[in-house]
Amino acid sequence: MLISPDQLKPGQRVRIEHTIERREQDWKLAVEGTVERVEFQKTGSWYAHSKDNRFWLFRVRLRKDDGELSLLNLDELSRVELLQDAPAGA
Repeated sequence: MLISPDQLKPGQRVRIEHTIERREQDWKLAVEGTVERVEFQKTGSWYAHSKDNRFWLFRVRLRKDDGELSLLNLDELSRVELLQDAPAGA
């Protein structure tokens, strides 16, 4: 089931596919894991007319099956698929 990034919760098992648009051919990368944290964080980059005059990113911290941690920046080209719902109390 596809979900929007704002529906992510710790404990959910997800597949996140990100597309990088290129002139010749788009690049696609998929990462599967369990959501550990979901944050909306500002960067050091300046961006006029936004909160605190900074550029903000939607970030998801995933733990892959092999234990590796991945920090993903989601954007409008990111596709989030729910593989398993979060356990009650997560």
